[in-house]
Amino acid sequence: MLKTARRLFALLLICALAGTAQAAPLKMATTTSTQNSGLLDLLLPAFQKDTGIEVQVIAVGTGKALKMGRDGDVDVVMVHAVAAEEKFVAEGFGTDRVQFMYNDFVLVGPKNDPAGIKSEQTVTGAMDKILQMQAKFVSRGDDSGTHKKEKSLWKAANLTPAGSWYIEAGQGMGKVLQMASELNGYSLTDRGTWLAYKGKVDLALLNAGDEKLSNPYGIIAVSKAKHPDTNYTAAKQMIDWISGQPAQQLIKNYRLHGEPLFIPLLLK
Repeated sequence: MLKTARRLFALLLICALAGTAQAAPLKMATTTSTQNSGLLDLLLPAFQKDTGIEVQVIAVGTGKALKMGRDGDVDVVMVHAVAAEEKFVAEGFGTDRVQFMYNDFVLVGPKNDPAGIKSEQTVTGAMDKILQMQAKFVSRGDDSGTHKKEKSLWKAANLTPAGSWYIEAGQGMGKVLQMASELNGYSLTDRGTWLAYKGKVDLALLNAGDEKLSNPYGIIAVSKAKHPDTNYTAAKQMIDWISGQPAQQLIKNYRLHGEPLFIPLLLK
């Protein structure tokens, strides 16, 4: 009887310890635009069902997400700024980088379009009109992937935005769209967040389609060589899972208002 009780206790202890090990979440820093799109609400429960791994999401701008990776505060990052991602990997802070989906950026603004950007064929032409008119423009101003893209577009147009018309919010994409709506201003947004918010704001999509507006997303494991305590095994599982056909199909099928938010890059 005593031996049986001891065996039962040992078995319960082993199960408890196994449960504790499995309960440790995967810490993922991602962008507010990814979070705002609602895609993670579809992907992460499916990932947990398939692997048993819970994902703890920290939604910040791309710059902050990569800094958290550099500091070893997270196990994996999901961001959208190619040059910054490549630098992160080249400096040894990230491994196993995969580009797994893309969408695009769009310029949105007041429905009456006071700067007349809707007729412009290029995004740089549209931004030039906004600057010349000094129409209100709400920038993320937070070193996010969207902010990095916006700055690169001003640079490509040989323009330097400055003045009271140019508002650096230091906020996530959803809040910036709300601000632009309230101020009757323009803004650059990723299409996913635009589709999630367009019914909540008094704005219109006015300029899109320029190849400069392409917006690929990458996922990167934080380097175990730099941060030995990082949960690299779970991070790699996440990368392999999101690169696989079932997850890529989920991304393809995800829609808001009947429109796809993201295009999978690895779907065969």
